[in-house]
Amino acid sequence: MSPRALLLPVLVLTAVISLPANARALKTHRIFSSNMVLQRDKPIVIWGWADAGDKVAVQFGTEKAEAVAAGDVGRWEVKFPAHPADTAARTLTVSSGDETLRLDNVVIGDVWVMNGQSNMALGLDKVNDGDFEIAQADMPLLRAFRITPNEAYELQTDLPDAAVEGWNVCSRETAGGISAIGYAFASRVQRATGIPIGVIDNARGGASIESLVPRHKFADHPLAARYAESVEKRRSEFDWDAAINNLAVQWERQVERDRKKGVAEDKLPPKPALVRESLKSWSIPGKSPSDAASCYNGMIGAFKGLNIKGVLFHQGYNNRFDCRPKRYRVLLKLMVEGWREDFNDPALPVGIIAGCGSDSEVQTTENFEAMTVAEPAFIRDAQRLGMADVGDPAHTVFIPDYDTRIPGLHPKKKLAYGFRAARWALNTIYGFGDKVEWGSGSLLSAQPEGDVMVLSFDQKVMPDDHSKVLEGFSIADASGKFYLAHAAYPNVAGKVSDFTKVYVWSPLVKEPVAVRYAWASGGPMGNLKVDGNEWLPVPSFRTDTWDYPESEDPAEQIMDGAKRKALTLDANERLEHRKQEEARQAVEILARLKTLGSQPAKGK
Repeated sequence: MSPRALLLPVLVLTAVISLPANARALKTHRIFSSNMVLQRDKPIVIWGWADAGDKVAVQFGTEKAEAVAAGDVGRWEVKFPAHPADTAARTLTVSSGDETLRLDNVVIGDVWVMNGQSNMALGLDKVNDGDFEIAQADMPLLRAFRITPNEAYELQTDLPDAAVEGWNVCSRETAGGISAIGYAFASRVQRATGIPIGVIDNARGGASIESLVPRHKFADHPLAARYAESVEKRRSEFDWDAAINNLAVQWERQVERDRKKGVAEDKLPPKPALVRESLKSWSIPGKSPSDAASCYNGMIGAFKGLNIKGVLFHQGYNNRFDCRPKRYRVLLKLMVEGWREDFNDPALPVGIIAGCGSDSEVQTTENFEAMTVAEPAFIRDAQRLGMADVGDPAHTVFIPDYDTRIPGLHPKKKLAYGFRAARWALNTIYGFGDKVEWGSGSLLSAQPEGDVMVLSFDQKVMPDDHSKVLEGFSIADASGKFYLAHAAYPNVAGKVSDFTKVYVWSPLVKEPVAVRYAWASGGPMGNLKVDGNEWLPVPSFRTDTWDYPESEDPAEQIMDGAKRKALTLDANERLEHRKQEEARQAVEILARLKTLGSQPAKGK
């Protein structure tokens, strides 16, 4: 080895040692990397850190800007004027002293955030027809950025290296790891518009909505504030020592179980370090993905200030367990408002894809009433109502998805959700209203007429397969006991006269007062589509005010195991009673169904 080769490491080491104790390497926020998409039509803001007082020069294409790293952390920021969409690749360089950072292949287009929990994060290679999409996925103007779980108690100013790998250009090799919903949405928008589309996937598996709301927004509503206070109380009372000691106990039990199974000694799990850092976030109040602002702090707010186009949100499964629909409705509105503040856009487009995940079976006529003990249905309803509370239908949407009817925690029919969201965005946000259809449909009224409830909608509603059988309705009298109902359109001599009205009836309910539609714990029945469009289900709804039992005290559980068991028993009894009565009254029921909805001909 030459003397020069021996000397070089020493010189480098000397240079490092000679740096001031507070020296900070030049860096940009980790949301910026080669291959990224910067938001069009809004100022381009780039920021990062350097040694306090250092001058930082940033060049984007031919444009230049300078800043001085300021404060104890040496933060710097530059701003370039807004640009229209541009497919031409540019280089972004950041320089300070002898250091230079270079980001290549940067384009200008629209950036969409894909937020929620694991059903949003589920990759394209794990869903139905994903292979077909991957085969067509060489799309150099579609870019994706994934943030892995990074919940935190306090708001983070950057993303850790372990949580990101930078922006990737979409190709057959990379598409499989992109959120399936995100890919379905972004690929259709990119092809339709021709502009670069960037997808930031920061969905966190198991996240509750509480963890996705900016912390300061909890103070904006008493129900949210009480919840946030309860989290702080649990955190202040948390016994760190007991939790750490429990790590050793759990490890010892696991080792004992493995030895009984014959696991070799060298294959046994290593003993964990008995320190706070070894605790999983789920066990730490305030950091758990179920607690206030935790996922927001480390995965959304960590890059606030970045300009983006909009957000798609798909979540709900974890909120079924501590089901509090009133709180969910409040938090969803606060979440949207907080995002709009963080991303500098009071009209930021936000799409909510309903619920996510379901029970292990779908609702049928054979289990109908048993499936109506339905926390997920109340959460879906809270999502719809929360979006309505935002009061901005021009830039927000609630997209139903119950009609896919695939059971399980991670249903694989995900592409349809992204396609529906793309329809909404192209029609409403991108100005393709004359080329791409979208719409909405809502229940206007529900009125009793004898033993029938008459529903009126603001649009035509009908099955997309032209079926004459209308499914998914249940009906109740003042007792609040819902039974599977029959439904029909008003008709004259068997010919439908009005597709905006539906007559709902059950032989078990003589004086109806309420109707529910597509209301089940998972995979609900319900085949009505707005104007018969396959991609636009009528949202699930209820006309009653029998709310889910919910306490405003976060520590109080009204729906305990005993009460839920009683509800389940009652539902099963209603199911059996309905089957028995249908068998006993079969002839009478068939006769009534022939006349349900019948109207006299005009002039008679």
